[in-house]
Amino acid sequence: APASLCPGLCRLAAPPCLCARGCRRVAGPRPLSLAVPALWLGRASGLRGWEPLPWPPGERGMAGRGAAAPPLLSAAAAGSLAVCAVQLGLAWALGRRLGGRGAPADRWVLGWLCYDVLVHCTLEGPFVYLSLIGTVAESDNIFASLWKEYGRADARWLYSDPTIVSLEILTVVLDSLLALILIYAIIKDKYYRHFIQVTLCVCELYGGWMTFCPDWLIGSPNLDTSNWLYLWVYLVFFNGIWVVIPVLLLWQSWLGLKQMHHEKSNIRKKIR
Repeated sequence: APASLCPGLCRLAAPPCLCARGCRRVAGPRPLSLAVPALWLGRASGLRGWEPLPWPPGERGMAGRGAAAPPLLSAAAAGSLAVCAVQLGLAWALGRRLGGRGAPADRWVLGWLCYDVLVHCTLEGPFVYLSLIGTVAESDNIFASLWKEYGRADARWLYSDPTIVSLEILTVVLDSLLALILIYAIIKDKYYRHFIQVTLCVCELYGGWMTFCPDWLIGSPNLDTSNWLYLWVYLVFFNGIWVVIPVLLLWQSWLGLKQMHHEKSNIRKKIR
């Protein structure tokens, strides 16, 4: 096929492509569940003439087939984890300071909310900006390097997946605002504390579901679970905490609202 006419994704079709564009040759057709995300990634990356993707669907990672396996903990991975550790330490210190002499549970919640806001604003905020003006894969600043590392586990973050970017816009704007309001409500013991807490937790859980469910339904072609770091740290841990903690906070709100209802009922009984 002439180089000017080849779609660059001919590795999805059979027979293998013979063009000069460097497409990876694969005998036999690829399943549609793999072809659709690959076609979209080509569009989202802004590549002209349907240039080849950096790697075939199902073979996630920054390196192509046949490249040397990456080290268990690369410098980029260590740097990314160090940034997360600094954010966690700062959030814990802020939570302790803001909590003052409040209940221990509230100090823990404040620490989590501070971490939540820091991550949304300092990590996910730059991701949204980079994705709106281009793609993470095409950027070369410090924030892009962090997301390129995470993109080894989930390639959608590299090429401005519309579902991911849409969710992240809501996360950065709405969830950050709700978290800040909740911090204020806890510190000042406001009546709307649990309403905001329930709303924030539902938003976080919905965001987590919509981040992964669309990819699960097509066979998870964008996820790389072959590496323990990508699977258990990047995908399971860093996404799982935004499931476990919101569920715990929902349970806390349930108990708090239940207690307030009982107290109000007891007061009414005494008045009668």
